[in-house]
Amino acid sequence: MLEEEYEARRVLPHHLRKPAAEEPPFSYSIREAVPEDLPHVREIYNYYVTNSTVTFDDKPMTLRAWRSKYEHIRKANMPFLVAESPNGQILGYTLVAPWSAKAGYRYTVENSIYLGPAATGKGLGTPLLEALVNKCREAGIREVIAVIADQGADASIHMHEKLGFKEVGRMGRVGFKFGRWLGTVTMQKSLRGKK
Repeated sequence: MLEEEYEARRVLPHHLRKPAAEEPPFSYSIREAVPEDLPHVREIYNYYVTNSTVTFDDKPMTLRAWRSKYEHIRKANMPFLVAESPNGQILGYTLVAPWSAKAGYRYTVENSIYLGPAATGKGLGTPLLEALVNKCREAGIREVIAVIADQGADASIHMHEKLGFKEVGRMGRVGFKFGRWLGTVTMQKSLRGKK
């Protein structure tokens, strides 16, 4: 071995080191989804289909299925929002869909929210869900339901609680994915009256 391999490496004093490059602040805008966003929405959702139990879907959704879902939501005048970075990357999305096809449920919806893996833990989920709730209120929706997996979705449950959703029920062993049984936590937010 060479002698220099035995010597301790020298380190520049702090005042001579280059300052670390500052990471740009995390920024985004929230807007209505458009059809051109659907490939990105599909990519975000399918990540969770193949890598987690936060959705009970076990097969990735096709772009055709997303287009159909988008059209159904649009025809029902329900909100579908995306969060977009300054360079145009879709960071996450949130939407509501009818809770049931029965006419009596027409003022009740189920929400979904998914963030791209690189956007999690940066404070995006709460403002995105809050924007969805506000759009629901504007659309005349009265009740928003969230059905959340009871395992691996603690952050989602906490976020919904922070925005005033209340737990209204639990169901055990109603879903099967990755060789195990999973349950759900049902949460509800009433939009009547004040925020």
